[in-house]
Amino acid sequence: MKYINKEVRIGIAGIIALFILIFGINYLKGVNLFKPSSYFYIQFSNISGLAKASPVYADGVKVGTVHNIYYNYDNPKDVYVEIEVNTSLRIPKGSTAELTSDFLGSASLNLLLATNPREKYNIGDTIQGNLNGGLMDNVAVMMPQIIKMIPKLDSIMTSLNTILSDQSIPSTLHSIEKTASNLEVASNQLKILMKNDLPVLTNKLNILGDNFIVVSEKLKEIDYQHLVSEIDQTLANVKDISNKINSTDNTIGLLFNDPQLYNNLNNTAINAASLLENLKENPKRYVHFSLFGRKN
Repeated sequence: MKYINKEVRIGIAGIIALFILIFGINYLKGVNLFKPSSYFYIQFSNISGLAKASPVYADGVKVGTVHNIYYNYDNPKDVYVEIEVNTSLRIPKGSTAELTSDFLGSASLNLLLATNPREKYNIGDTIQGNLNGGLMDNVAVMMPQIIKMIPKLDSIMTSLNTILSDQSIPSTLHSIEKTASNLEVASNQLKILMKNDLPVLTNKLNILGDNFIVVSEKLKEIDYQHLVSEIDQTLANVKDISNKINSTDNTIGLLFNDPQLYNNLNNTAINAASLLENLKENPKRYVHFSLFGRKN
């Protein structure tokens, strides 16, 4: 017994290698042989490509792996998935499992944990599973609509090609470029105006504002009550003159209102005009001149 022969050594090495192989294969599958775990069964009608060693998630955290898959040949709609989860995970009663598929078709299993603090599933219980196609189902739903849109897209592309082949587009782009250049020139001129002329205009406006303030202060100094009183006095004098003109107890009133005085003045003017006319016609009748003295 002290010496072990060659055959025994080979046998022991083979057993160790087999153990390492089994451990390595299970480790690659996500099964840890040295870590305690709990087993549950989930019932599906279709596992949608779920395979052994697929990850099991709860609230986005990996809590286990798929240990095995059983197909019920007596009832083809029943597929049981055995999952291996951490013993610390508590699955409340009412929880369900959901299968989701990504864009590449890989399936994963999510535990939808219920809020039931009193009851929980025991090891070996069966949990109800549901299928959620995820992105692939959405793509499948959208495919008919996409197929309907293809002719419209083709028509739009044809219209775009027709528009782009129009000879007027280069001239239009040239006009737009010219307009942009004009806008740039106008913008530069506006900048010059804002830089040079605007300060001068602002200064003039400030001076005008100061003058307006001065005028306003002078207007405040005017005694409006005294001015109104003088205006009232002037209007009273004008009224008094008007009353005297309309009255006949004064010379101005008689001049404007007495028709006899007007007629006398008119007759006097007529007589004076007649006298001047007679004087022009017979000057000798009224004036006698002699260089040698008066004749006897």
